[in-house]
Amino acid sequence: MAACEAPVRKTIPYLISPENLVPGIPNYYASTFFDGHDYASVVVKTREGRPIKVDGNELSPLTKGGANARVQASVLDLYDSERIKSPIAKGKAASWDTVNKEIKEKLAAANTKQAKIRIVSSTIISPTTKKAIESFTTKYPTAKLVTYDAMSQYGIIKAHQLAFGKAALPNYSFDKADVIVSFGADFLNNWIAPIEYARQYAHTRKLDDGKKTMSKHIQFEAALSLTGSNADNRYKLKASQTGNALLSLYNAIASKAGAATVSAGKTDADAAINSTANDLWNAKGKSLVVCGTNNANDQLVVAAINNILGNYGATISIAKHSNVRQGNDEAMAELLREMNAGEVGVVIFYNANPLYNYPDTTAFTSALNKAEVKFHYLTVMTRQQ
Repeated sequence: MAACEAPVRKTIPYLISPENLVPGIPNYYASTFFDGHDYASVVVKTREGRPIKVDGNELSPLTKGGANARVQASVLDLYDSERIKSPIAKGKAASWDTVNKEIKEKLAAANTKQAKIRIVSSTIISPTTKKAIESFTTKYPTAKLVTYDAMSQYGIIKAHQLAFGKAALPNYSFDKADVIVSFGADFLNNWIAPIEYARQYAHTRKLDDGKKTMSKHIQFEAALSLTGSNADNRYKLKASQTGNALLSLYNAIASKAGAATVSAGKTDADAAINSTANDLWNAKGKSLVVCGTNNANDQLVVAAINNILGNYGATISIAKHSNVRQGNDEAMAELLREMNAGEVGVVIFYNANPLYNYPDTTAFTSALNKAEVKFHYLTVMTRQQ
C-alpha cells in the first residue's frame, strides 16, 4: 500500500572522503562533560561525524568510567529540534551581526557612564573561559563575575573559610572511609560530585581481591533517597532537626576526645547518635561525615566532627579542593542589592537562569527589571531556558 512506503533517501558518495572516516565504522573521541552540575570524563561514540552515545572514560582518575543518566542523555540535546537556531532580541529572531553591534554599543555606553556590568554564570571550570572573562573585565573595569549555582554548596565553602581560613569546597574520598555517615547528603545521586562519589563508594562496598570487609554506611534523612536506600542503617530525621542532631553527634564524640561540649536539643534520632558516635570513634582517620544542608552553621559542626576524628588529610582534603559548585550566595545577595539600588547597567547571564531557579524568583525578577540591559548566553541546552 502507498501509505506504507518508506520515504526515499538519496545517498551521495564521498568524492573526497574525510580523514579517519569509514561509513558504517564508528569513531570514538575522549572528551569532558560539564554542565555546571555534573562532571564526567567521557568517551563519545560517533558515526559519520554524528555523536550517538556518551559513556564514561575508564582512564579518568576521578570518575573512573562513571557516567550517570544525565550525562548519557546529554547527546539528545544535539538532536533537539526546539533548540534556538539564531539570536533572539526583544522576542524576535535577529542576525548575529545586528546583535553583536547592539551589544558592543550597550557595553560601550555602560563603560562611559561607569555603570556596573555583572556577569552571572554557573560554575566555570574551563581555564579558557576564565581567561576570556578576565580579558573582558580588563577591557570593562566595572565588570565583575558573580558565580551562581542553582544547587548551591556555599554553606560548606563558608564553613571552611570560617574554620580553616580557606574558602574552598573540600575533596571527599569515600573510598578511603571505613565508616560513612550522611545527614541528608544524597551523594550517590545529586550531592556535589555524585559520579565521582558513586565510583568511590562502590569500591568500598565490594568484597573482592581477598578483601573481607566493606565500609559501613549510616544515613540520617527525612525522605528516602537513592543514597539512603543503599545504607546499612537508615534513620528518619526531620530536616528541621538536622542542626541539633549534628550537635548531639559532636557532643558524643567530643566527650570521648575530652573536648568541650555544647548545648543541643532533642531529636527523633537521639537513640542512634551514641551508636553512630562509637562507630566513628572506632574508625578515627578512616571515617567521613557529610551533610546535605546549605547552612554554614551546620557545616561548621560537620567540620568540627571530622576534625576531631582526624579525617582532614585522610578522607577529606582542602589542600586539593574541588573546583565544582563555586557558587557564592553572598555575592548573589549583593547583586540583588546593587540592581535594586539602580547601580547595575548591564547584566550578562552565562549558562545560568536565576529567573527560573533562584530561591526567590519574584525578588530577583523585580531587581533585574531595574537593570537597563540584559543579555543571555547559553552553551548548555536546557528546556527551562
